[in-house]
Amino acid sequence: MNGTGRANDTRGGAAVPPVAVVGGGLAGITAALALAEAGWPVTLYEARPRLGGATCSFDRGGLTADNGQHVFLRCCTAYLGLLHRLGSAGRVRLQERFDVRVLTPQGGTGRLRRAALPGPFHLLPALARYRLLSPADRLRAVRGALALRGLDPAEPALDRAALGGWLAANGQRESVRRALWDLFAVAALNIPPEEAALGPAAMVFKTALLGRADAADIGVPSVPLGDLHGGAALAAIARLGGRVRLRAKVDAVLPGPAIRVDGRRIEASAVVVAAPHGQAARLVPAEAAPDRDAWAGLGASPIVNVHVVYDRPVTRLPLAAVVGSPVQWIFDRTAAGGLGRGQYLTVSVSAARRWIDVPTAMMRQVFPPELERLLPDARRARVVDFFVTRERRATFRQAPGSGELRPGAATRWPGLFLAGAWTDTGWPDTMEGAVRSGLQAARLARRHLERTRAREGSP
Repeated sequence: MNGTGRANDTRGGAAVPPVAVVGGGLAGITAALALAEAGWPVTLYEARPRLGGATCSFDRGGLTADNGQHVFLRCCTAYLGLLHRLGSAGRVRLQERFDVRVLTPQGGTGRLRRAALPGPFHLLPALARYRLLSPADRLRAVRGALALRGLDPAEPALDRAALGGWLAANGQRESVRRALWDLFAVAALNIPPEEAALGPAAMVFKTALLGRADAADIGVPSVPLGDLHGGAALAAIARLGGRVRLRAKVDAVLPGPAIRVDGRRIEASAVVVAAPHGQAARLVPAEAAPDRDAWAGLGASPIVNVHVVYDRPVTRLPLAAVVGSPVQWIFDRTAAGGLGRGQYLTVSVSAARRWIDVPTAMMRQVFPPELERLLPDARRARVVDFFVTRERRATFRQAPGSGELRPGAATRWPGLFLAGAWTDTGWPDTMEGAVRSGLQAARLARRHLERTRAREGSP
């Protein structure tokens, strides 16, 4: 697909070059939509043959699989807004009430389900009945939650501290960490708690678990990610008169502003670079972003997803968390994958340095037996397909000190802006952070365009 929609617009009789948005992930999609909705001509450039960035799908013998399991929470208001604008809001399932079963390989089970109480009291009954913690540890967990609620995530000192050290200093023993805090910290930050910055961890716990009562209700896609994001975005941008260029690799941002695509200079009225941080650092000139070497060094943390197809159903749970196992989270993707018989489960493993280079054959020796320990019905089922997807650079490495490296959306060049979940959004590297970054870049780009038009005397 080379492009759809208008290429430029006229303001006061003069042609206005489109805004160039570089990168077709959630940040770029959001920025392009927001600009097109405001009436500005926009062209979105994506090097791959699809939109969606880190959220994509592929076909495997008639099964539609996602590259990884992506979830959101009810507090992810910007992301939910994007789904509405894409016409995809009805293609996700959102819990009526936060409810997570927690499994152990030894057969133990726990349940964390919010009560009909205002926050932060909505989780107190669940903690009081959480069977994977002793009564003494449940009390420690409550005390830890109250201490976390008193932190200010924006305090610079918290960015320099580690979550693991803070938990230990506040009475959260290893047993409490494994059975409670690690469940959510690892999934949200994609880094072990002992290596995670305290600031973003405090933000996650305060916003999702210790804030509004319904904030942590979990949402999952009911259709493949490629349909939910990429396909819907292509249609929405075209409907608004924007243009999408796929297989179009931008190799430089130039003064003007302008971009270079396949060696050809293309003028733009503004440029939004919505690429991963390493790629963005290569595109953006040092004169525009003297700190680019700093944010280029944010690093990366991997996620591995294990996909298992059984010849029969092995669980009725739509999702489950796991402690004490290589398995971290289990999701039933049978319906979304279009599987007519049997059951299709995905196992999401965050902070996956241990697994990122392990051959698939070796992983097959580990994960199906682990699932049999967790799901007794799997012992009587046959694995008909097994495959692994790996995202080596799934998120930036949200370690102590990383917060001060995250840049804002503006650069030193007028008309050049940054977007991406790695920018300074106030959120961890998540889909919500990506969407918020795209909205912020679009706001700044619109302000720049309006000022430029006013200077030029256009009506």
